[in-house]
Order: sequence, then C-alpha cells, then structure tokens
Amino acid sequence: MNNLIIIPIILPLLVGMILVLFKNKIIFQRVVSLVTLVGMIVVSIYLMNTIKNDGIQTLQLGGWEAPFGIGIVADMFAILLVLTTAVVATCVLLFAFRSIGEDRERHYFYPLFLFLIAGVSGSFLTSDLFNLYVFFEVLLVASYVLISLGGEKRQLRESMTYVVINIISSALFLVGIAYLYTVTGTLSLAHLSSRIAEAGQDYLITTIAILLLLVFAIKAGLFLFYWLPGSYSAPPTAIAAIFAALLTKVGIYAIFRLFTLIFYHQPDVTHVFIGALAALTMILGGIGAIAYSDIHKILTYNVVIGVGFILAGLASFTYDGILGSIHYLMHDMVIKALIFLIGGAIIYITGSSHLKHMSGLIRTHPYLGWMFFIAALSLAGIPPLSGFIGKIFIVKGTFDQSLFWIGAVGLITSLLILYSMMKIFMNAFWGETILDVNEEKGSTKGMLFPIALLTLLTILLGVGAEGIMGYIEIATKALLDSSLYIDAVFNGNPIP
Repeated sequence: MNNLIIIPIILPLLVGMILVLFKNKIIFQRVVSLVTLVGMIVVSIYLMNTIKNDGIQTLQLGGWEAPFGIGIVADMFAILLVLTTAVVATCVLLFAFRSIGEDRERHYFYPLFLFLIAGVSGSFLTSDLFNLYVFFEVLLVASYVLISLGGEKRQLRESMTYVVINIISSALFLVGIAYLYTVTGTLSLAHLSSRIAEAGQDYLITTIAILLLLVFAIKAGLFLFYWLPGSYSAPPTAIAAIFAALLTKVGIYAIFRLFTLIFYHQPDVTHVFIGALAALTMILGGIGAIAYSDIHKILTYNVVIGVGFILAGLASFTYDGILGSIHYLMHDMVIKALIFLIGGAIIYITGSSHLKHMSGLIRTHPYLGWMFFIAALSLAGIPPLSGFIGKIFIVKGTFDQSLFWIGAVGLITSLLILYSMMKIFMNAFWGETILDVNEEKGSTKGMLFPIALLTLLTILLGVGAEGIMGYIEIATKALLDSSLYIDAVFNGNPIP
C-alpha cells in the first residue's frame, strides 16, 4: 500500500479549493498553482520508478479490502499518463500567465484549472468504474466553466453543444454501469475482470461493452466527434490547449483500460469494431484537416486524427500495437498542447485565425516559426521526432494482425497531417511579410518559453526514446496480462 499514489488527485483538488478563497490574489494563485503542478511531476516520477522496481502500487481508502472499498491503483500505464498530464499542464499554465487575461484570472481560472487536472488524474488512477464516472464529472464540470469563461458569444454557443453532448454521454455511462452491475454484481475493475473471465463474455456482456465503448467514443472524439471542432476552437488558447491535450485522452484511457482488462475475450467483435471506428475517424479527420483554411479548424481536426491513430494500436491487440499506442498517446498529449499554443500565438499576433490574413511571420518571429515546423514534422511522424516511433509500432501491430486496411489508413492520413500543417507553415510563416512589428495585434513576450519546453520534449521523446521505452514496455506487459492488475489489487486475498 502506497499512500503517495493519491497525491496527484488530492493535491490539485485541495489547492484548488484553497485558491477559491484568494480570488483577487493573482500572483499568489499563479505561484501556488505552478508549485502544485511541479509537485505532481516530482511525485509522479517517484511513483514511476517505484512501480518499475516494486510493481503496481495500490491504495484502499478507509482500510476496506478490495473490492468493497474505494481503490486507487497506479500501474505504469496510469502513472505515465499522470506524469505527462502534469508536465503538459505546467507548460500550458506558464502560457496562461501571459495570455489568459486578468479578468478570467479573477474569475477562478486557476482553481478550475486545478480541478480539471484532479479529475484527469483521478480518472487515470481509479480502480472502480463508478469512481471513474465521478472523476469524469469532476473534470467535465470544471471544463464546462472553463469553456464559457469570459462570456463571449461564440464561447457560449459552443459551450451549449459541449455541455449537452457530455450530459447525454454521462447519462449513457450511468446506464452502462447499471447494466454491468446488474449482471456481475460489482464495479471494481479487477473484480469485473475476474468475474467475466470466470463466467465468460456472453452476448449480453459484449452488448454492454459496445454501449460503454460508444460512451467513451463520444468523450474521446472517436468517430462521434461532431461536437469537437467547434468546442475546442471557441475558448482562449490556454484552455483550448489543455482540452486538446487531455480531455480526449481520458476517454481513450478508459477504452484501453476496459478493453484490455475486462472486455478482451471477443476481440474479433469488440476490437475489430474499435479498429473500424479508428479508421473512419482518421479518414474523416484527415478530410477535415485539409479542407479548411482556418487555423482553429485545422488543429482541431488533427486532434481527431490522433484519437483514431492511438486506438488503431488497441484494435491490433498485439504487443507492438499497444506499445506504440502508449508512446503515441504520450506524444500526442505533448504535441497537441504545443500546436495549439503556437496556433494561439499566431492568432494573437495577427488578430485572425484565417490563413489568408497572415504571411511571412518567419522574418519577425523566427523562433516561433521553426518551433512550429518541428511540431508539424513530429505530428506527421517524421523521424527522429516523437511521432515516428509510436506510429511505426502501431502500423507494425496492425500489419502483424493482418489489419492492413487500418495500417494503410494510418499511413495515408499521416500524409494528410503533413499537408495540413505545412499549409499553415507556408501561409503563416513563409512568403511576403504583410505585418511589421508595429502593426501586430499582440506580443509573444513570455509565450515562447513554455512553447520551447514542449518543443524540446517532443524532440526528446523521439531522439531519447530509449530512456522512456523501458517504462512503456512495463506498461504494455501489464495491459496484456490482466492477472498483474488483479493480483496487485487483491494483494493475495481471496477473490470473492
């Protein structure tokens, strides 16, 4: 039992509650929020190495034995995502210091930001399906306020769509939970895995699995992503960046957890269905990315493509496919935050999100331009940057399972990603400079540092992949061997 594994949940939650009391102390809120996220990074690194040396870490709150109490479980997959969440959130927070505006800061931006991080971390670490629903609601309630914070007309319009869609998906989530509990008598993930493995995954269980898949598909933007482009382009840059980096990833994580730990007995039905949704998502996302000339739209459709690519690895259900998906998931959290921050900086400079209103920024903002170029290559999967490694393993996994159509779609959409990102680079940074420094709508002062940190991170995840790959291999083995998770949760006690 390791009490530290609750820190990534309880620390931002408690600090957020305290910061509510200091509405007008902006500097204090900034410093405390930053220290909180740095503390999460330190704890996550410690837990990551503890798991590597001692195995999966568990905590049963209140002293209740599993499956009766509230369980928190940190396996390598979960803690890698918690660490990436904390790093990305730190960089986005630094960007927000210069861009979010004092009015939003006084209206509880920092407490809401920390509540969102607490909900994301809790979703990764919980070992109970109902508590997964609870943490989903924590992050969603925070996101409801963040997406509308500022009260601009476009924000309010898109926030209504966002709220309604998530309320519907949450209601369906509760229905799925109710049916699953009626059939199995438990909601503990480890207990569910054990009982379904013992009784067999019949058609009723498979139907419930498909229902939960559709719930998380809505939340992840898998095929049912019609709400995403508008919702992610409406809020200010820092909020859009944290949404793009983290919110869809919680839905992806839930699909991975359920379909490797619980619903893995009929992969010819469930996993092939996931593969079909992933392929359709990549195709539709790729079409959207090349169709628009608006930076917001191009970037949000690239979020959609990433969701499909990550879940293509799960569809293969092979060692290489899962390993590639985990690496690509971490890469995607970093790169989506990076491109949204750079995109926001471009819009801040030019005062427009349409490519026809910008040109030649590379002459006045060379650092921003070349960092965008690196991000574009990484997003498209050009070696040796971080996007390449995950993609090559995912494609290998799909080919090993003879799912050539999924692998082919992934390779083709990689070209569409490159085209869409180069369209931004060539239009915004290349060509004749139409805005001199005095005509720019805003300054990038203070914004380049967090962008540089994320750029460095995407380079290190590629060039220095060997340093993290050992941890990813441990996560992959645990996902493919459900007994490791079950044994850690029950800790040698009889399974009821």
